[in-house]
Amino acid sequence: MPAIARGRPFLEPAYCKGCLRCVEVCAKGCISPGKSICAETGLIAVELHLDTCSGCGLCIEACPEPFGLRPESEVTRHAQDYQLEDPAKLFGQKPSEQAPPRDRPPVKIPLPECEPLVLKGNYAAAIGAVLAGCRHVYGYPITPSTEGAELMAKIMPKLNGAFVQAVSEVAAVNMMYGAGAAGVPVMTFTSSPGFSLMLEGVSYMIGAEVPGVFINVMRGGPGLGNIAPEQTDIKLACRGLGHGNTHAIVLAPSTPQEMLDLTMEAFALSFRYRNPVVILGDGYLGQMTGSVRLPPYLLNPGLPAWAVWGDKAHRRNLICSIHLSEADLEKHNEHLNAKYAEIGSNEQRAELYHCEDARVLAIACNTPARMTKGAVEEARSMGIAAGLFRPVTLWPFPIDALRDALTHVEQIVVVEASPGQLEDELRLALSHAGIAPPPIASVRRLGGNLPQQGDILACIRETQEVHA
Repeated sequence: MPAIARGRPFLEPAYCKGCLRCVEVCAKGCISPGKSICAETGLIAVELHLDTCSGCGLCIEACPEPFGLRPESEVTRHAQDYQLEDPAKLFGQKPSEQAPPRDRPPVKIPLPECEPLVLKGNYAAAIGAVLAGCRHVYGYPITPSTEGAELMAKIMPKLNGAFVQAVSEVAAVNMMYGAGAAGVPVMTFTSSPGFSLMLEGVSYMIGAEVPGVFINVMRGGPGLGNIAPEQTDIKLACRGLGHGNTHAIVLAPSTPQEMLDLTMEAFALSFRYRNPVVILGDGYLGQMTGSVRLPPYLLNPGLPAWAVWGDKAHRRNLICSIHLSEADLEKHNEHLNAKYAEIGSNEQRAELYHCEDARVLAIACNTPARMTKGAVEEARSMGIAAGLFRPVTLWPFPIDALRDALTHVEQIVVVEASPGQLEDELRLALSHAGIAPPPIASVRRLGGNLPQQGDILACIRETQEVHA
């Protein structure tokens, strides 16, 4: 029985997979294998030569793609100007009588003065999050950060908040995605292996421009390693936050007081730039106690206009990290790059100690910076002009302050509990800034061991003897 005439075929090359089934069934030889690659798919579409086409429709029946070959009668546009379009561009915004939402800024609420508290670093960070207005905490227990989550589990219900122990870190970060998309302050406590599991979700949050705070109390690795302190997540936080074009501000506290202060600041930065913020502590910093003063206020969080809050005013908002059009994704990445550049210009932070006349400049962060500060003081007592440069932001690295500090420096000593990850960030920042550094020496410990003051002092003295 002859095929029913369906009209001559129309080909949309973007839907053709080059399977050649239509070539095989065409009795007239009107279809041939293609010779050029389709730019939209990277595949070679077939070519149509319809001068002798009888409109039998066998090629259309053979095509496995629903929109690959179609009758010309069903196509409303000619092949040369036919293109797919976003429904939003075709039909415009949905009609709504509701005015666009407005930002509702956070409100500072004064706190009464109180005596200093003696707190673990993990507890200090938790209190900092509460004072910053965070009432949504999701996570999975992992040593040495668990005390922060435990404290949040106790106090969130009393503050009409929510603490959820997720089934895994993967689940936790996706819960953070949802809460952050609703425009509420959200955070987690984790440690190195757990943070590794969260990276896919971190990438989604960065792509969708969703705020959230990640407190990563670093421990030894790779793998499960141990529960002792290390600094080997610096590379991960500064250069490896998931696939694609991803960056986040990375803060490196060195005291329990800074665990509180920088956690509060992290929430402000996260909403200012609509981007996750990472706080890198180490195992000792999370567990050690210190004197902590509370700020004179706490925050009642507001609600940003972009939030997917669930009410009528915010119903037109969309949080999404997928851009199927290459042009749209490129434009979005250009927007992200402009944001990263703004962060790099505005958010560099460092503490400088005896750097004004330093000949030997030690660079350290987290707990090792405290040992380094002691070594610098001891070196000064010996007549050695030593100084400490402590980056508080590891990304962006505070290269502007370092440039000024290098005026008299003859030798740099990088102190870290990692195989050179802090030094890598230093060298990369120097290279991008076009700064030729003085010689760089290092004091490194691994496996959960921290550099000791005596080792740091010995390295400072050795470098001084070289330049004497």
